[in-house]
Amino acid sequence: MVLQKKLSDDLTKIIEARHHDPFSVLGAHPEGCNTTVRVFLPDTEKAWLNDDLELSRIDNTDLFEWTGQTSQLDIPYQVHRGSSQGEQTSKYDAYCFSPQISDFDLHLFLEGKHWHAYRILGAHRHEIDGVSGTLFATWAPHAERISVVGEFNQWDGRHYPMRARGDTGVWEIFIPEISAGELYKFEIRNRDDGSLHLKMDPYAQQTELRPGTASVISQASQHEWLDDDWMDLREKTDWLHQPHSVYEVHLGSWQRNEQGEFLNYREFAEQLVPYVKKMGFTHIELLPITEHPLDISWGYQTTGYFAPTSRFGSPDDLRYFIDQCHQNNIGVILDWVPGHFPKDSHGLAKFDGSALYEHADPRQGEHQDWGTLIFNYGRAEVSNFLLSSAFFWLEEFHIDGLRVDAVASMLYLDYSREEGQWIPNEHGGRENLEVIKFLQHMNTVLHKEHPGCIIAAEESTSYPMVSRPSHMGGLGFSMKWNMGWMHDVLQYMQQDPIHRHYHHDSLTFGLLYAFTENFVLPFSHDEVVHGKGSMVNKMPGDEWQQFANLRLLYTLMFTYPGKKLLFMGSEFAQGTEWNCERALDWYTLDYPNHSGMQTLVADLNKLYVEQTPLHKHDFDPHGFEWLDCNDRQHSVLSYIRKSENDFIITIFNFTPVPRQNYRIGLLEAGDYEILLSSDSEFYGGSNVSNHSILTAEPTPWSDRPYSVEINLPPLAGLVIKKIR
Repeated sequence: MVLQKKLSDDLTKIIEARHHDPFSVLGAHPEGCNTTVRVFLPDTEKAWLNDDLELSRIDNTDLFEWTGQTSQLDIPYQVHRGSSQGEQTSKYDAYCFSPQISDFDLHLFLEGKHWHAYRILGAHRHEIDGVSGTLFATWAPHAERISVVGEFNQWDGRHYPMRARGDTGVWEIFIPEISAGELYKFEIRNRDDGSLHLKMDPYAQQTELRPGTASVISQASQHEWLDDDWMDLREKTDWLHQPHSVYEVHLGSWQRNEQGEFLNYREFAEQLVPYVKKMGFTHIELLPITEHPLDISWGYQTTGYFAPTSRFGSPDDLRYFIDQCHQNNIGVILDWVPGHFPKDSHGLAKFDGSALYEHADPRQGEHQDWGTLIFNYGRAEVSNFLLSSAFFWLEEFHIDGLRVDAVASMLYLDYSREEGQWIPNEHGGRENLEVIKFLQHMNTVLHKEHPGCIIAAEESTSYPMVSRPSHMGGLGFSMKWNMGWMHDVLQYMQQDPIHRHYHHDSLTFGLLYAFTENFVLPFSHDEVVHGKGSMVNKMPGDEWQQFANLRLLYTLMFTYPGKKLLFMGSEFAQGTEWNCERALDWYTLDYPNHSGMQTLVADLNKLYVEQTPLHKHDFDPHGFEWLDCNDRQHSVLSYIRKSENDFIITIFNFTPVPRQNYRIGLLEAGDYEILLSSDSEFYGGSNVSNHSILTAEPTPWSDRPYSVEINLPPLAGLVIKKIR
């Protein structure tokens, strides 16, 4: 009687789609020499197993049952059904297959140590005993029931409820004959109140084109990589001493087609790659192409941490683009957002009805500035999710590195919060100890497993040792964006030249800390939006002075210690602020000032790559020496960039006044050549300079035994090298 009551309750729960363990009821259940098979088949008149084993309807339900000798039943078996409309279908029963995810995989995931969790969770084409289908799995420990829904079951959560894997919080089901390209979601029933949540798959590797929000069963990649030489060289090359000049790109607005629509990843391979190669940049950095619902978020409101956005094509289209970059000796860095995620109801927010990926307490779990949620980094499964995402992009797409967004907001518990709006750490401090542990672990394993990859931090505070190894107490990043240098230099350049001598320290202060981190010098997208003006319009003076100032600024950046980053459009001095909803103003290249700026940036890249002193010791004080940092009266600055057997001299005049016969000291006699003048007529300048060859005189100057007189052009930089 008790068993009958339990069975009746179980059947009711199956019918009402609230059973936490449907495999205990549905499927094949041997008992002695006999086996009972139960299937749930709404809208079915009659059903049978394989060819001749008739299923009987359980009274007043859509459940069918067969009991017979086990020897009569071949597993896996098919269920044949006839509908009330006379249609007949046949499918393998999803409930006759055993669990597929190993206990070891689950153990690693729960420990936060499964670097490749994306291979077990999500949706994957799979085969069992010759039967093809898709294996679905997700993590949702607070769920009462989870079903896979899609067009294949009319989005009906009564079909395909998943198997709970003990107390791991992981659910899985193998659904036969479900193929690549199908749309799907998880329907999750909350354990506490029975509410239903229709969610996209956190581990989905492909998604529906917005405004749709469904996940897509991705097809196994058909792309054949041709970048072996690049990948081998990346692993063996010491990136610390290599040129690293990054072109930061928002794919949606770099260029569009004639109809104003987005280009495909393959079209970017045809157009963007040759352009970047011509311009001499060594890397492309992509603003987030992880899936996101809102175009104007620029990709920073990520919902798909394992899915390339479908706006620009398929995953294999993206692989083709990256492969083309590598074959043209261009690295690819992905802007990656592990600091927060949006509240969209179809995404990670309250995934199983509880605060799962985020903190429950808004003092820890809500980002007030952006209206987003903050990951619970102390939860092993959550940190595993993020770490696995990083591995996914490096391994499955051959990405060369990650730029980690908004690291400062991750590091500090009181970031952008007033007193009483945050919770101190266990020591009473403001540092997020769980984030520090996560970042140190992530950077350690990524650098170990993928030698040569670059992990750069956008970190805007003075947090120490961001780019120092974890075993030394650092965060372990490869590089850190030098936001202080960027702000100081832009603030200086925006001054009227007549007042610049009062602000000379803004140019020199950065050298006091330039080698405390492995710095990237960024003029990024953040500097050309939200009323900040374009790069050229930040500059003071009339049009000629604005362009001259910007040419001067770029010459300073490309010769200053640190790796380089420039946002798209800035290389040709786009006059308007960046607008993510339309293509760059390429028409401006018809005007000499803009085309001249583009030529200058290409030449600066060429100089930076070819001249070893300009890049070999970007992070080492031995690669830098002041010639004169004290001439604030004339707003002139000069320094030397050095490698072991070579050196480059740079001189900058930050006023519109030409300086005739300006003398600088030199350590060595000989002839010197002006390699580049930002004032050249080829760049739109006034062409005020010396002849290209200068001969040092035995006249001591500035504590150096030799010197030379130079005519300094107005608002310009000179790059000089000894030739004999």
